[in-house]
Amino acid sequence: MYFCKMENSINDIIERKIENNKGGSIVVQADFRGIGTATAINMSLSRLADKGKIRRLAHGIYYKPKTDALFGELVPSPEDVAETIAQKERIHIRPSGAYALHKLGISTQVPTKLVYLTDGQRRKINIGKTQINFKPTTARKMALKGALSSLVIQALEELGTGDVPENVQATLKAYLLKEAPQNLKHDLALAPAHIHDFILKLLKQ
Repeated sequence: MYFCKMENSINDIIERKIENNKGGSIVVQADFRGIGTATAINMSLSRLADKGKIRRLAHGIYYKPKTDALFGELVPSPEDVAETIAQKERIHIRPSGAYALHKLGISTQVPTKLVYLTDGQRRKINIGKTQINFKPTTARKMALKGALSSLVIQALEELGTGDVPENVQATLKAYLLKEAPQNLKHDLALAPAHIHDFILKLLKQ
C-alpha cells in the first residue's frame, strides 16, 4: 500500500510539473531528479505518453504537444533536442563534421547525422530519420570560445586545408571577420597548427 501511494504521488508531481510547462517544451528524466528513482520517473513519463499528455520523441525524451492553426502539431527539431539535453544535463556541445559545414551554409545538404563534440558522455539519439551523436572530445577543443570561429575550425577539420575552393574560403573569411577579435585570437591559439596557419593566411588576403 505504501509503495502504491508513493508511486501515485510521483505520478501526480510529474504530471503537475508538465502541466505548467509551455506547449512544445522538451521533457526528459533529468527534469524530475530528486522526485523518485529513475525507474519510477520513466514509468510515470511512459504513462503520461500513453494518456496523450506528452509525446515520445525517443527513448526517455518527450515533448508537450503544441498545435499551430496553420501547421498542425509542432514537433521539436533535432537541434532543439540536442541543445535542451545539453542544458538540462549541464554539459557543453559543439557542432562538428558535416553538421558544422551545414551550419555555415557551406553544405546545403541537410545531414541525417548531427555530430556534436561534448565534454559529456558518448550518446546517440535517434529522432525520426535523424541521429544526434554526442562525441566526447578533448578539453582543448571544448575550450574554444567564439560561436563562429569554433564553427570555422570544426569545418576545416572536416574539409582539410589542402584544396579549399575560393568560394568556400570567402565564406569562411566572412564568418571569421564577424567574430569578436578577442574570441578569434583565443581560438586561433587552440587550433591545430595547419588550421591556425590557414586562417592567418586567409585573413591576410
